[in-house]
Amino acid sequence: MKLRELCAGDEALLEEFLRAHANSSMFMRSNMRRAGIAYRGETYQATYAAAFRNGRVIGAAAHCWSGMVLLQAPEQTAEVVRACIAWSGRPVRGLAGPAEQVHRARVALGLENAPTALEGDEELYALDLSEIIVPHALSSGTVTCRPPHPGERDTLCAWRMAYDIELLGAIDSPESRHRAAAFLDAQIAEGNAWVALQDGVPVSLSAFNATLPEIVQLGGIYTPPELRGRGFAKVAVAGSLIAARDRGVSRAVLFTGNPSAVRTYKAVGFRHGSDYSLVLLK
Repeated sequence: MKLRELCAGDEALLEEFLRAHANSSMFMRSNMRRAGIAYRGETYQATYAAAFRNGRVIGAAAHCWSGMVLLQAPEQTAEVVRACIAWSGRPVRGLAGPAEQVHRARVALGLENAPTALEGDEELYALDLSEIIVPHALSSGTVTCRPPHPGERDTLCAWRMAYDIELLGAIDSPESRHRAAAFLDAQIAEGNAWVALQDGVPVSLSAFNATLPEIVQLGGIYTPPELRGRGFAKVAVAGSLIAARDRGVSRAVLFTGNPSAVRTYKAVGFRHGSDYSLVLLK
């Protein structure tokens, strides 16, 4: 077994490995595709470390520009993550990846008792887009789904901030609002956000937080509390996935620990695949 920092030219080796773990590698694969494998401190970039056996990657970690550590290291988890952080020389702000790997990485980095803003194991769900269950409200046109219009931006940015507070433990502040708005603006600009509407009024938001030509990862699904329980999220999710399927995507994944969200996702066809963990440090 050999450990080393990845550099330009290693993309194909890492991609080959990650494709074998496609459902739980979306963030790492998507970031590498968008920003390359070299780290210069820019958005979506990361320091990548990998373990090799017989010339092939058997485990990898990425320490991102944001401080998040992304894991896909079923073997040599501790060694890979310690090397990655040593080579990056930057603080760890959180970890994400298969649940057992995140647990091992926290111990390896001495972070098992570190204060957290969010932590917990979630379930990863996957769906072949040929098997989408289309809600009646969408197929009948009672509720519609389309990309957001410019005049809806302020409403949707407020929803994204509410999502960050409710689901990610964010604190409402000017900085948090700016970050939430920038994240949503990027999703809209890249064609990765959709809004469900009833009588022309926005009622739910769906978005992709990682994309590849063949697979997308849902994230940031939000319905205001006063509109919940009416099936609007199902329409937003199904509508966004139909749009993805129309542009050639064949599979979708997501992770959640919210029982209500699980019911929504199962209703459009998602099935449980494995366990996933997200930890955000204070």
